Amino acid sequence: MAKRILVIGSTGLLGEPVANHLKQNRFFVRLMVRNIEKASERFGNDFEIVEGNVTDLESIEKALKGCFGVHINLSGEIEQLGVENVSSVASKVKLQRITYISGTSVAEENIWVPLIKRKYYAEQAIRSCGVPYGIFCPTWFMEVLPKYVRGNRAFVFGKQPNPYHLIAAEDYARMVAASYSLDDEIHKRFIIHGPEGILFHEAIKRYCSVVHPAIKKVSTIPYWLASIIASVKGQKQMKMASDFMAAFEKIGERGDPSESNHILGAPKIRLDDWLQQRKMEKSG
Repeated sequence: MAKRILVIGSTGLLGEPVANHLKQNRFFVRLMVRNIEKASERFGNDFEIVEGNVTDLESIEKALKGCFGVHINLSGEIEQLGVENVSSVASKVKLQRITYISGTSVAEENIWVPLIKRKYYAEQAIRSCGVPYGIFCPTWFMEVLPKYVRGNRAFVFGKQPNPYHLIAAEDYARMVAASYSLDDEIHKRFIIHGPEGILFHEAIKRYCSVVHPAIKKVSTIPYWLASIIASVKGQKQMKMASDFMAAFEKIGERGDPSESNHILGAPKIRLDDWLQQRKMEKSG
């Protein structure tokens, strides 16, 4: 009998491909969402959809009923609390697996970064709840590249001298789905790197050459200037992005993906492959 997996955060940029890959791998997939009507319009009849909220323990327990595992894809201020709540309920109902998206930079010495702090304590909640787990720790996603284009300008915060092994969401989602096909219990952090190291400026240049060919230059915005612009224009998201890139420039890309690649299959999608797919989608 096929296992039922609950996906929390399925409407997000990284949650939806996980739900799709689990479905393709012949799992029953249940989605816990805050708005059933909107989710139904988006996903159709291919998924079981239930209403729930990660701040409500009762709704989490109802959503987990009959499930083998749960995949958690949360972000923002609610992330840590949401993961702690799901972990607590998962332990209570004796769930057999939890998977969660964290990051390569998540470590105790880096909790001075707010986003990393939330993920660090979320990981602690999962590890201490007693349920077998797979914590996925990807580096930067290719899907973030469009965020660095505004109108007819492309930019990067800071110098970003470190190469990053950008990962495609499709490769990450395939690896999550593959982890649910493992027969043995797992208690692992999976470091996820893409197949090639690329400087962030180069990645943006390649992105623009394919998707925004009219943009010929990628500007570098110093962190101090980004902070001023964000303050004057009230752009909270810009300030958060700038601060995170400044932190990541200091921390660098962490971890060795060898074990993850061996167990789950190495990512294969290179940036140029991903860009050609975006080009086809745009022209289609």
